Parts: sequence; C-alpha cells; structure tokens
Amino acid sequence: MVFTHVAGSLHSGMVPVSPQWLRRPADVNALDPALWPASARRDADGELILADQPVSELLDEYLSPLYVVDEAEFRHRARDFRRAFPGWTVYYAGKAFLTKAVARWVAEDGLNLDVCSGNELALALAAGFPPERIGLHGNNKSAEELRQAVAAGVGHIIVDSLDEIARLEDLTAELGRDATVLVRVTTGVEAHTHEYIATAVEDQKFGFSVHGGQALMALVRCQTSPHLNLAGLHSHIGSQIFDTDGFEVAAQRTMRLMAQFHQATGVYLPELDLGGGFGIAYTEQDTPSTPDELNAGLMRIVDQARRGYDLPELTLSIEPGRGIAGPAGVALYTVGTVKVVDLEGGAQRVYVSVDGGMSDNIRPALYAAEYSAILANRTSSAETVLCRVVGKHCEAGDILVHDVFLPADIIPGDILAVPSAGAYSRSMASNYNYLVRPAVVAIGPAGTYPLLRRETFDDLMRLDQG
Repeated sequence: MVFTHVAGSLHSGMVPVSPQWLRRPADVNALDPALWPASARRDADGELILADQPVSELLDEYLSPLYVVDEAEFRHRARDFRRAFPGWTVYYAGKAFLTKAVARWVAEDGLNLDVCSGNELALALAAGFPPERIGLHGNNKSAEELRQAVAAGVGHIIVDSLDEIARLEDLTAELGRDATVLVRVTTGVEAHTHEYIATAVEDQKFGFSVHGGQALMALVRCQTSPHLNLAGLHSHIGSQIFDTDGFEVAAQRTMRLMAQFHQATGVYLPELDLGGGFGIAYTEQDTPSTPDELNAGLMRIVDQARRGYDLPELTLSIEPGRGIAGPAGVALYTVGTVKVVDLEGGAQRVYVSVDGGMSDNIRPALYAAEYSAILANRTSSAETVLCRVVGKHCEAGDILVHDVFLPADIIPGDILAVPSAGAYSRSMASNYNYLVRPAVVAIGPAGTYPLLRRETFDDLMRLDQG
C-alpha cells in the first residue's frame, strides 16, 4: 500500500529517516577515492588539499561558494576514454561543462565536441576548436543556429524533426553548401535512470521513433536531399547509466533500421553514434563502469547486432561528458547555520545551511540527485550525526545533499566540500533570489587560474532595464 500526502512524499509518514544504502562511516575524515580527484588529500592539519591547493586559500582568493576543477583529472579522463575506444570517435558532451579553456583541453587531447546551441557552438569556435570535429545537437535548432553551423562547416548536424530537415534544406540551398547529418532516433529503451534524463522512451521530445516508419521516412528524406549528406544514425538512451545492458536493445533497433534503409534504398549507412550518459560515482552506493568495461560491453553488443543484420563495419561514436567533467570538479561552500530538527519517533536530523544552493546545483531539486559531502577545513573526532545540507534559497526543496553523516561539532564558518560537481552544476546554474553564480577555477600544472570569474551584483543590475 502506498501512502500519499498533499504536501508530497516527505510528509507521508512512510519515508525513512535516511536511505537504506547510507552507512555511518567508520572514519568520517576519510576520502573515498571513488568520489574524489586523484590529487585530493588531507594535510597534517586535516584540511582538504586539491592538486596541492588548500581549500581555505582557494576560498580566500575566489570567495565562497566556489567550483574547483582539477585539470589533470579532467584531461586524464578524456584521454582514458580515447585510449579505451580505439577506432571510435569520442565526443565530449559540452553541455556537461564548457568554457574556452575546456574546449582547448578537449581539442588537445584528441576528442571531438558536441554542442547543443548556437552559443555553445560560438564559444567552441572562439576557442579555436576545429569545426569539422564538432557535432550540433538540439530538438529545436533555429534557422540562425543552423546557418551558423553550416557556415562554420561543422562536422555533423544531428537532425531531430522534419521541420528541421526542411529548414536545413532551405539554408544549404541558399548558401550553396552541403551539410553532413545524422538522424536522431528514439529506440523505446527504458533506461534505468530518472524520468527527466531518460531520452529514448517513445513519449518524449527527442528524435524520430523507430516504430511506425517515422525514422525511416526521415532517413529517406535526408538521403534524397540534394544538399544533405546522410552519414548515419544517432541514438541516446539517457544519463547516469552504470552498465551497457540498456544499449543492447538500442543497438539492435538502430541496426535493424539500418538494414531496412539498405533494403529500401540499396545504401549502407556508414556511421552510428550510440550517445553517452555513462554514470559516475556521486555517493558510496554508485558503481560506475570503467571506460575499458564500457568498451568491452559496447563492442560485444555492436558486433552481435551488426552481424545479425549483415551490415558492414561501422564508424562508431560515443559522447561521454559527465564521465570526464564530473569527477574532476569539487564544489566548496561555507556553513552559515546549523539547526537540529526533531523527527517523529525520537529521531533527529541536523540541517546544515551553506551559502549556495539550488542556484549553483539544481540537480538534487530537479530530479533528486544524490551527492556526498565532507567537512573540508579540518578533521574531527566527534561522533557523526545524520545531516541534510541545504542552501539559502526560499524553497523547501533547496537541498544540496539529502543525507550525509558529518561530525557533530560542525559549526558556522566550517567549509564543506561536495565531490563529483564538475558536470551539470555550473552549466545549469541560475541567479535565483538574485544570487550571483560562483567562480570556476582550474588547478593546473602552473597553479590556479580562473575559468569563469565570479559574477557580481553589478553584472545583474546591468541587465535590468527598469
């Protein structure tokens, strides 16, 4: 039986105080290597050090809250995907986190780049990223964005609707330039992830359904267009996926569509982009696959499906974004208040409020994403207490870490560090309640340098035309 409450599940009386997977840590000061950049350590005083930089000094210089990116960790992960997928094209998913410096890292480490808007494309081009190594995504690309992509000579445009195909046909005819396209298809796969980041179910906004002939019609339309060069198919089943099982059905259905297209036209499509969405560890319960494990699983799946439909060898692509950027980033906050709340049955929860919140990490509020946190400016021998790390916004759902054990002696002024914050934190940040977005600093071989400066209130006031 399911009990509900008009104010939501948190008030239903059936929600446990903490999730079943959460365990009281044997050592609250320990750093789980699965969650932190390889450079993370504590010094003799117990302070968190990231790539030889004490977190307190970072906050003194760049203010709190702050995003920190370990350049070596980011680039190691990018190269690791490239090494683990020889012969594949590896696209870094720019939506995870993108700046001009990040685009240069990606280019230098031999990856391609996918972008989802004209502005992301413009930033990549401003960074000097080779346009032929860029793929443009999006379910509602404007005529101007398509014009921008065609004029720049991007390598692939991933078309998402018949309206877009018609728009692109008109633009390429007008400009006298061809465009290479992939057709995005939805395969009906139910990825084991949150509804909002499952992108291959039938009832959603992306792509052409493989059922009912819609995708085949789009393929034929592109193939017969005088200025569109049809390269193949694109599929994406979701995000934060830990193994390759969900790709098996997607590969079978995309290759069946390729075989149907060959039967109808006599043409073999040469390319298949399987998307990305590979998961990372946010908490101790997460067990993501390594790039080598992902490659082994995907190669088995692709080879089996390709042979089953008697298709020739394919040019294959993947799009890791979170898997590269996420573990390289750490978010730093300063504690402002500590409040003990009595719960039913005699339990208690400690609410630790920090100087950021849903404006700098919307994922927990958007789809209940789980994170971890540690006391970062010192170690503690105090007993641990169940805490909820919350922000300063005027929303009850402004939660950064739903459940975490922290030392009972945590006080205002302490620093909290949240690992795996490099993807979809700054890129989804907002100015809710007129908070400014934090700075993003990188720590590289030559020391610390800003990727994005901290916004100021003056920045926001310049937008106000009142």
